[in-house]
Amino acid sequence: MAGSSAGMTALLCNMNKQIAIFYPTITYQRHNWCVIRRVCMFVSRCQSQAQTKPKSAPQELVGVVGLEIHAQIHSNTKLFSGSQVGFQAPPNSLVSFFDASLPGTLPVLNRRCVEAAVMTGLALNCTINRKSLFDRKHYFYADLPAGYQITQQRLPIAVDGTLTYSHLGGRKRNAVVTKSVRIKQIQLEQDSGKSLHDDYRNQTLIDLNRAGVGLMELVMEPDMSCGEEAAAAVREMQLILQALGTCQGNMAEGQLRVDANVSVHRPGDPWGIRTEVKNINSARNLARAIDYEIQRQMFVLESGGTVQNETRSFDGKTGHTIPMRDKEGLQDYRFMPEPNLPPLMVYEACSTAPPGVAPSQMVVLEEVRERLPELPSVRRQRLVETYGILPEHSFTLVNEDGLMDYFEAVVRETKAGPRKVIGWVMNELQGLLHQQNLRVSQSPISPQALAQILNLQENGQISSSIAKQVFQELWKTPGKTAQQIVKEQDLGMVNDSTEIHRICQKVVDSHPDQVQAIRSGNKKVLNKLMGLVQKETKGRADPVLVRAILEQKTS
Repeated sequence: MAGSSAGMTALLCNMNKQIAIFYPTITYQRHNWCVIRRVCMFVSRCQSQAQTKPKSAPQELVGVVGLEIHAQIHSNTKLFSGSQVGFQAPPNSLVSFFDASLPGTLPVLNRRCVEAAVMTGLALNCTINRKSLFDRKHYFYADLPAGYQITQQRLPIAVDGTLTYSHLGGRKRNAVVTKSVRIKQIQLEQDSGKSLHDDYRNQTLIDLNRAGVGLMELVMEPDMSCGEEAAAAVREMQLILQALGTCQGNMAEGQLRVDANVSVHRPGDPWGIRTEVKNINSARNLARAIDYEIQRQMFVLESGGTVQNETRSFDGKTGHTIPMRDKEGLQDYRFMPEPNLPPLMVYEACSTAPPGVAPSQMVVLEEVRERLPELPSVRRQRLVETYGILPEHSFTLVNEDGLMDYFEAVVRETKAGPRKVIGWVMNELQGLLHQQNLRVSQSPISPQALAQILNLQENGQISSSIAKQVFQELWKTPGKTAQQIVKEQDLGMVNDSTEIHRICQKVVDSHPDQVQAIRSGNKKVLNKLMGLVQKETKGRADPVLVRAILEQKTS
């Protein structure tokens, strides 16, 4: 018994070391050590690095992940009322009689919300249903005054789409891995209000500002296997919605909320019992929640237990999922047709609409298609083809908000080639932005300022090392120009060839051993002499000229 306990302790220590390497931000409590079993092997599977096993060994459990994304439609008014939509408005200041479910009030459908759903469906290669229906989905929540939500359960506005997404994989995390997930449907529905729990006074307050705000629920098929894939899919969806203008996608403000349906099974077997992790508010937490839940279910099954069909929440501080309630079924929601709304009709063209329908009341596919903007995947392809940059660089440019516009602005203003510009943007600019936790829009150095630095280097007025020094100075004093810093600190190139010859001769005379090594065939030593010359000139000498002079003097 003592030997078994000691072995278990050693195993737990080894697991904790593994989890610290792969997930350094997640802290696991001692009594939950079991869920971290073989995390390193799980991450390896997620990256499609197959493990070689004996044929007789049973197949290991793998994760199955589907998502439901609730995207708040970018609209001035709510889905069925004229109330304004606003974040952080005073409680209950944006509530109409319909939002409060007063007797006798009726819904009036917001055309903007319908167009947003249609545009999103087209961008995701969905089939747009020319006729869709609204239903009532019954809840008994205090922040849902009517006791039901108007949604589209029977016949949604869009079905059968595809989302193609990419993430960085491979050993060095620099290879772009592209995958796709099927979109089952997109449906229009109302958001609920917000319950504010006051523990001090032991009461719950209701804010109905959010009640009735238009949502698109995007239901993804269970085509993913781990948190990394799910997070990449959500990030791609966020970029698409932002490009379309149909959702601002600010997860911190609740404009994009994700529910994850997670189960595990052995390949070839039926899917396992799933749990739903509700209302995850960031891509990072989504990945953490899914990976934790997969490992938890694996442990339950391998211990002889049964996974419960339940709804869980994610605690971002502990990294754990927590049971909330049993999972509701369709019978619990008591779906019924919405009697106060007629079928929603979408027309292929104005000519296909029946007589008497006002143009202001029509949603026309032909017109929506014409307004589709450049999507993220097209942007990445254009960047690679236009500028000759690597695919992984295009991936970063598009995924980082504002970075692509910054890069293209620099390219337009400078004589330097795109590949040189991408090096500066990815290394110098992003390095300082991440170091100081700043967004691209908050950069002290504008695209024009960076272009000036590169132009000075291209014109031979400063060296590459001095260019980086000027960049650092501009970051500290953004009010100045690159030319001013070069002039004030005397950082311009040394153009006097006589002076450079003199310095090179001085270095050669004071290092006879290195000169002899060069003459004996060790050409690498020449780099050391070049460094000494640059030290004497404070990096202001033309390295090509310096090399030529030193080669002549040491030959």
